[in-house]
Amino acid sequence: MLNSNLPEPELLKTILQPLLEDFQYWFERSRHLLETEQIAFLDQQQQFDLLERVKQAQQEVNSAQMLFQATGGQVGIDMAAIMPWHHLLTECWKVGMRFRAERSPQNEGI
Repeated sequence: MLNSNLPEPELLKTILQPLLEDFQYWFERSRHLLETEQIAFLDQQQQFDLLERVKQAQQEVNSAQMLFQATGGQVGIDMAAIMPWHHLLTECWKVGMRFRAERSPQNEGI
C-alpha cells in the first residue's frame, strides 16, 4: 500500500516511473512479436497497423519518460494520455495470447 504522507513528487516517482517502465517493456515485447512473427488470424494490413500503433505509443511513452526525468519527476501524465496506451496493451496481450494458443502443440496435431 502506498504511503499517503509522501510528498507529491515522491508519489509521482513511486507510481508513474514504474508505470512508464512497464509500458515500455510490454510495448517492446509486442513490437518484437509483430515484427518477427506472421500472425495468422490478422491479415497483413491489420498486423502492420497494430505494429504502427505500438511504435507510436512507444514514442509517446518515451517522450513522457524524458519529460518526467527532465523535470525531476515534477510532472504527471493525464489519464487521457495513459488510457489509450492501456487499451493498446490489452489489445496486444489478446493477440499474443491467441497467437500462443494457436501455436500450442495440441493445436498442431502433436
